[in-house]
Amino acid sequence: MSSLGIRPMQLLLMSVSLIFFSLPSHASSGKDVIYRVQGQAYEGYYHPAIEYSDNAPLVLIVHDWDGLTSYEKQRAKMLSDKGYNVFAADLFGKGVRPTEVKDKQHLTGELYKDRAKMRTLMESALQAAKHQGADLNNAVAVGYCFGGTAILELARSGADMKGFVSFHGGLKTPEDQDYSKTKGKILVIHGSADRIVPITEFAQLTRELEDANIDHEMTTYSGARHAFSVFGSDRYHKTADKHSWKRFSDFLTEVSPQ
Repeated sequence: MSSLGIRPMQLLLMSVSLIFFSLPSHASSGKDVIYRVQGQAYEGYYHPAIEYSDNAPLVLIVHDWDGLTSYEKQRAKMLSDKGYNVFAADLFGKGVRPTEVKDKQHLTGELYKDRAKMRTLMESALQAAKHQGADLNNAVAVGYCFGGTAILELARSGADMKGFVSFHGGLKTPEDQDYSKTKGKILVIHGSADRIVPITEFAQLTRELEDANIDHEMTTYSGARHAFSVFGSDRYHKTADKHSWKRFSDFLTEVSPQ
């Protein structure tokens, strides 16, 4: 039993009811996947590797605070083109894709207050990916903004994955948690001009990971603000996005070979 009072992941999953349905998607080779977690329907997105391979690793994507949108599906397609099976998780529920700031704050706030549920939802997404044929023994998790925060939660949970990648995510560790159970390598990608997640949190996390002897890499990009990799936004930073995507791609090759 952890300091959060969270049961081991195996026991959590025993309480999760997973029922899967696949729906056709407009994206080539990708499909929406409906699954149920404790009675609620969630709608993820699965995009297999563009060329079938028995050795294709899995990349789990966790969305930003606006839910699973075309952005995550576009990233899934980009990763599929590189030879990865990709599952984009849904942490809010089927049809829940908030557009108002107050709704985004409410949905993410509820999960920040219930870390056990946040972990269960990510583990359930992994099981949904497994049901699609993905290999959970060769998997990496990546998240953007809120998703980046969630990915670090998954890392602290002790999930047996090759790596955990946070793109401009929240970096502060809850007071009752640490990285003592983390199994995979951590890559944190951050914007030096981020005013929402201050560089002090970046530095503090670096110290925590070093003290815990966790294999990690921390990278910042000058001039890049929060959410710098979001296509089409006023914060998009082309240079930082290009270089960070290259580093992420290399990271995948290093920790999760095909």
